[in-house]
Amino acid sequence: MIPIHELLNRIRWDAQFGRGDFVIGYHDRVTDRMERVPMRDIFFEPGDRFSFHFTDDRGAVHDVPLHRIREVCKDGEVIWQRRP
Repeated sequence: MIPIHELLNRIRWDAQFGRGDFVIGYHDRVTDRMERVPMRDIFFEPGDRFSFHFTDDRGAVHDVPLHRIREVCKDGEVIWQRRP
């Protein structure tokens, strides 16, 4: 299985592979459930290789460590998955 940071880099930098609608599913420790966020809403801080950030509908900023990512979907199909 490809490491998650390599897959995210490929989505971001490989124009051919990166075409499509990507959704990241991660484990939220507060709600203890899988949360999903569109890749287009994710921000990667320059120099931070361990997490991503996004702002939810209420305006709260979330910092999610990459090790909490459980799945990546492209156009509705799971292309990468990690067991809990």
